[in-house]
Amino acid sequence: MPEQFTFSGEIVWRPTAEYIERAHLTAFMREHGIKDYAELMSRSTSDVAWFTDAVLKYLDIQFYEPYSKVVDVSEGIQFPKWCVDGKMNIVHNCVDKYQRLAVSDQLSVLWEGEEGTTKSLTYKELHQEVNRCANALRSLGLGKGDAIGLFMPMTPEIVIALLAIAKIGGIILPLFSGYGAGAIVSRLMDADAKALFAADGAFRRGKAVEMKSIADEAAAHVPTLKHIIVLKRTGQEITMKEERDHWWHELVMSQPDSASTEVTSAEDPLMVIYTSGTTGQPKGALHTHCGFPVKAAQDMAFGTDVHASIAEHSARGDVIYWMTDMGWMMGPWLVFGTLLLGATLLIYDGAPDFPGPDRLWVMVERHGITQLGVSPTLIRSLIPHGEKQFKKHDLSALRFFASTGEPWNPEPWMWLFEKVGESKRPIINYSGGTELSGGIVMGNPLLPIKPCSFSAPCPGMAADVLDEHGNPVRNAVGELVIKAPWIGMTRGFWKDKQRYLDTYWSRWENIWVHGDFAAVDSDGLWYILGRSDDTIKIAGKRLGPAEVESILVRHEGVVEAAAIGVPHEVKGSELVLFAVLKPGLSPNDGLRRELKEMVVAEMGKPLAPKSILFVSDLPKTRNAKVMRRMIRAAYLGQEPGDTSSLVNPHAVEEIRKAI
Repeated sequence: MPEQFTFSGEIVWRPTAEYIERAHLTAFMREHGIKDYAELMSRSTSDVAWFTDAVLKYLDIQFYEPYSKVVDVSEGIQFPKWCVDGKMNIVHNCVDKYQRLAVSDQLSVLWEGEEGTTKSLTYKELHQEVNRCANALRSLGLGKGDAIGLFMPMTPEIVIALLAIAKIGGIILPLFSGYGAGAIVSRLMDADAKALFAADGAFRRGKAVEMKSIADEAAAHVPTLKHIIVLKRTGQEITMKEERDHWWHELVMSQPDSASTEVTSAEDPLMVIYTSGTTGQPKGALHTHCGFPVKAAQDMAFGTDVHASIAEHSARGDVIYWMTDMGWMMGPWLVFGTLLLGATLLIYDGAPDFPGPDRLWVMVERHGITQLGVSPTLIRSLIPHGEKQFKKHDLSALRFFASTGEPWNPEPWMWLFEKVGESKRPIINYSGGTELSGGIVMGNPLLPIKPCSFSAPCPGMAADVLDEHGNPVRNAVGELVIKAPWIGMTRGFWKDKQRYLDTYWSRWENIWVHGDFAAVDSDGLWYILGRSDDTIKIAGKRLGPAEVESILVRHEGVVEAAAIGVPHEVKGSELVLFAVLKPGLSPNDGLRRELKEMVVAEMGKPLAPKSILFVSDLPKTRNAKVMRRMIRAAYLGQEPGDTSSLVNPHAVEEIRKAI
């Protein structure tokens, strides 16, 4: 029997008439005579072709040659072909098509650097810069089908480069800006990359961090790599290799500002995003011109309700900011989704709490951010600094919070909703993955929200929760699955078809098993309880790590926590907890006993932790996702797998030493 799921949360936000009337979802449903969200879900998942065609038209995705068929599943549900026979290039839809419209004078990109520098680009200016960059790439002999890496900080140039690669029909390889040389080599080698965009360095907490030498070290091991285009970001001294290396300001800025856009097939490769595997090499999720960007824009429109500028009314469009790096899928998601909707994206190059803990709120006020994407870990880190940090700033432009990357625990969720959001701004919880191009489940402007919940599956996502026998369950914990194809699904793993099939399609026939535990409550709201391999089972009881972690972070001395399960002969697993303390607070046995008593008081004696260890940091990705599988591996003395996505790999070693 599956474990029963109970969640005591009550509905805390209901959509107002204003949210409902403004919503893209409302407009879309009216256009198709759909009376409510339930009918939309039924129709969008039972007739995938109709829904996809309707979304393509709603988003005004333009084709040079129309598709003859929306989707072809003759090779199986695992390998559908979309927009069959269609010719298009996503850059035409992101930038080119606006140039004869009033929106060309509206802002496309806002940028702020950690040092305080700001810059903006209108859609017209972005078009010109992308053309220059495309011409620069072509001048180096690069073109359709060539893979080109992006190893840069979050500056306007990384947006320009991403679009320029797509414009010439190349394949984008986004790389985390904190990677070491080994991680870059494995990805560039796998894709036979011919060129790399890099930078001299980046600013982190007021210091210039060098990046070019890492690119040089990687390039020495990638024989296909012939060119590195280098952005001067920090001005620090670097080595430039003759003929191979080119300064951005010399090569790109000398080009003409008009360029043709390569006519590509809808299913031509657009991007390969590598995700870390538990074991072995990173997995390269392959995405196409008519795939990833369309799903990104759909979710951004229907979930976070991002709207374009209305130039004829001089009304400013929405400004969306998501704390991300281009190497995480939310970077390309932010770029493609925003530009396809004709809105404005903000990118920030720096730490979100530097030079002070109010830096995030400074940016909300300065740039009029309307949709703010955060992580639970970031919010937990800001809470100890108090309410004064956001109260001294004008946050009136904010309409939505959004979050992804890891499950919430209730206390920080309620702090963000009640304190910062004044109990009137919804938190749009979003969960999916790189291989999906976006979300499986998500909040939206039409449905109510409970703390930590997701309102529903995204339209078009035939999601379900199954027990161990493959039967649907409600009010019980099960595996999150998808039962029908969607346009954003990866076209497989780059050069590794079998690994793709083994990862997602091997458990039940024709069902995508995502690897998350989930539950649907009696009110129909959804919850993600963590990765299947993160979930702890003690004496037959399944335990989500966030449930225990939320108990520890209630203690005034604990900033963040992580829970793992380790083997036990009788109980199957037992609980081990890690806690990061507030600065100035020293670990001691009294505090350890106090925390243990808190867990026992709430969870019961059978779930008493085996031990509580104090560390200065937890291993995290750049988007602040705590990597519990690596914590567990370090604790057990096992290999942690691919650690290249960590922003702080030293944290893994600290855990080893703490044992």
